[in-house]
Amino acid sequence: MKKLFVIYFILFVTNGLIAQQIPSDYNISSKRLSKTSDQTPASNSIERILIDGNNIWLGTGNGLSRSTDNGDSWKNYYSVDPFGEENVYAIKSNNGTVWASTWHMITESGQDIPVGTGLSYSSDNGVTWNKIDQPIDLKSDSVITYGNNKLRIDPIATNKVNMVRDIGFTKNTIWIAAWGGGLRKSTDNGQTWKRVVLPPDNLNSIKPTDTLNFFISPSVNNNYYVFAILTVKDTIYVGTAGGINKSTDGGVSWVKFNHANQAHPISGNFIWSMSFNEADNSIWAATWQAASQSEFWGVSSSKDGGKSWSNFLSGEKVHDIAFKYFGSNGNYTSADIFAATENGAYRSSNNGATWISAPEIKDDNSSADINTKYFLSVKVNRRTDSSTDIWLGSNKGLARLNETTGFWAGNWKVFLASQKLNSATESYAFPNPFSPNSEQVKIKYSTSGSANVTIRILDFGMNLVRTVIQNAPRIPNSEQLDIWDGRDESGRIVPNGVYFYRIDLGSGTPLFGKIMVIM
Repeated sequence: MKKLFVIYFILFVTNGLIAQQIPSDYNISSKRLSKTSDQTPASNSIERILIDGNNIWLGTGNGLSRSTDNGDSWKNYYSVDPFGEENVYAIKSNNGTVWASTWHMITESGQDIPVGTGLSYSSDNGVTWNKIDQPIDLKSDSVITYGNNKLRIDPIATNKVNMVRDIGFTKNTIWIAAWGGGLRKSTDNGQTWKRVVLPPDNLNSIKPTDTLNFFISPSVNNNYYVFAILTVKDTIYVGTAGGINKSTDGGVSWVKFNHANQAHPISGNFIWSMSFNEADNSIWAATWQAASQSEFWGVSSSKDGGKSWSNFLSGEKVHDIAFKYFGSNGNYTSADIFAATENGAYRSSNNGATWISAPEIKDDNSSADINTKYFLSVKVNRRTDSSTDIWLGSNKGLARLNETTGFWAGNWKVFLASQKLNSATESYAFPNPFSPNSEQVKIKYSTSGSANVTIRILDFGMNLVRTVIQNAPRIPNSEQLDIWDGRDESGRIVPNGVYFYRIDLGSGTPLFGKIMVIM
């Protein structure tokens, strides 16, 4: 088995807080039990964002979330059929139907292994859902016909390392990138699936008239680990651990672009995601280092359909790419490019020549912040008032910038999954326990009226450790958040142990809570 096979153990570690939110109320129907409204998504790990008309869809560590009012409220499909307690990764829409893939992690012999559990789709904006099991092969599937060739295949008869990471659509066909399950397609709305033959590692192209003899197995070919799909009209681009594959005849013939077979190649052969820039018809890919030391992490783009590539953001591990368009719909004049990376969110207004990172992301009303540089997803949406929403998903929460003028300028809104406060006398801290080396603890409380608020941190002997805020004015807010960084008055990180917080809201009764620090 090739060494690249183990890369998924590194790439799919979830670093973010995954917190279930308590629902506010429920609707009962024959299909499922569903929450009617929440203030935040159900998870702080935002893997994917889909903007489909008035719908904002999120694939998260606690299932699927949807907003129809630009994030003012959310419907969370967690612990309800058909999603159960599964994670959601890929989300795509086609002709009014939204598709979402589900998965979870298991541990075997000390290693985390992703397990795909299928797809669900809805054609009525999430009111009802149809479930499709994860496509697998029969153990007897050992040969596939390709043109005049009978090719041996390694049947993928397990859900392990077989999960849908991306979805694409062409006329009457659904395409899925199923990781170790390879590239598959369905022409009957997901009822049956067919494995699609891609070039092996040692061939740069294949067509049915070729005389071929190779073994279709990810254990011997990196190009059969499939991660990303991009469809542009009838052209299909498929990103794998071995490069980018392109087909212009419905997935029958393929040509492959990788770091070694072009004069101006992609930066790396491991293709994490792909996007299409409608302003100049360019292809953009998150291209990671795979097997060769000459490869490097970055972003690669092509304006000639993949014949040559330009590389940007060298050394950055990019997860997602999006665009802010200028001009009218269908007649765009230019676009800003956004890249969600493990080292921040970046933006370019000159086609990648220079990039500017996002400023510190802090909610303009609550002061809650996204305490991470690890971004997983990005999407851009133009509102009817001509302002633009820039959505950033991280491993520790979701952020929205409503941008009216300027560059990274506007009103920030931060969404943090957390337990709902049921009364003005309740408060709590999250994450709890927390580690000051890598995160901050957020103290949540409510203010029924305007008040000057003081928050103090006390040790187990009730000695003062830190005054977080003192007589800070706060407006009425049912979801007020303030932050402690785990340091004392001298700026030193406090030792492991149990600490208490005291919240004084004007002359009212103080609120108390407990925080556990674990390094």
